[in-house]
Amino acid sequence: MRVPPPHRFRPFYQAASIFVLGMIVGSIVYNSLYHAAYNKLWETNLAQQLQINQYEDDIATLKKYNKQTTVIREIKIRSEENVSAPLDPLISKEIVKLMSEDLAVLRGRSVFDIDTDSKLTRSLLNDKIYTVREKDYKVQIRTMLVVDGVLQIWFTVTPVDAKSTGS
Repeated sequence: MRVPPPHRFRPFYQAASIFVLGMIVGSIVYNSLYHAAYNKLWETNLAQQLQINQYEDDIATLKKYNKQTTVIREIKIRSEENVSAPLDPLISKEIVKLMSEDLAVLRGRSVFDIDTDSKLTRSLLNDKIYTVREKDYKVQIRTMLVVDGVLQIWFTVTPVDAKSTGS
């Protein structure tokens, strides 16, 4: 039995290698597009879940205090973006969720007691450190405003360095 010379099969090997290389590059491109779309869907889903939880809390509070006009019925928390170090939107939404859990005690409180409540809230939450995705973030409350039973809070978030905390 005779073995054919290898130069006869060279065009086949080149075509096969180009085909396999094209399959690998195509799978990488498809995988990156799939993960980008999935990440966007996940961000949207998280934002909508946070909004649904906020609306459910607002509805329960509005039902409970619909006859009283001088109580805090709704709490809106807004993050101010730091221009020098922008924050991931998912981390910002997670911090808003944690802050809304901490501020839930203010629902139903009198608007006229906002002076003592704001001092209490600032002392509890100002420079508070939240841990999100195994990283620490410091929250600083910038503004608190009550209008028509809606407490609005603006805050900034800065990452905490591990060196400055001593750990």
